[in-house]
Amino acid sequence: MLWLADSLEAIRDFMSLGGPVLRAIAVTIFLMWVLIVERIIFFRSSMKVMSREIHDNWESRPERQSWNAKQIRELMISRFSEASNKGINVIQTLVALCPLLGLLGTVIGMIGAFDKVAAAGSLGDASLLGGDISKALITTGAGLTIAVPALVLYHYFKSRTNLFGLMLEEEVGDLLNDWFAAEAD
Repeated sequence: MLWLADSLEAIRDFMSLGGPVLRAIAVTIFLMWVLIVERIIFFRSSMKVMSREIHDNWESRPERQSWNAKQIRELMISRFSEASNKGINVIQTLVALCPLLGLLGTVIGMIGAFDKVAAAGSLGDASLLGGDISKALITTGAGLTIAVPALVLYHYFKSRTNLFGLMLEEEVGDLLNDWFAAEAD
């Protein structure tokens, strides 16, 4: 249990080095990862079940060629697409926000450093600048460190959503073609 206390203390110390901007980055990271984990769970379980249900519902329909049937088909595919894309735009926004918050921390840190130089009247003592420049670089590093892997995951989710949507549309289209072929015979 001592390792947990040590870890929490190290996180607290790191957070205090970055100031309020690093706390904002931490909240952003937490929200982003909650959404990412939710999407991973959805893609690994619910998405396949939903796709199968739509396929089975369409296949069990006795009538598939009327205007009404085509509207129902479009509605089923649209609902699937909507469920697949849920939260993806929020993830994209949070990914874009992380480096911007890091940049904000850089600007705040550099302003603090230059205020200290102005108050001291010279650049002679580098220790005056160290803390503020450190704060500036910590927030930038944190923002970029989180944004890069999250951006990769965002594009992964987007491609999976598009792939499953196309597969579902193709499956339902094949069922329509089979049904029309059977009616023609």
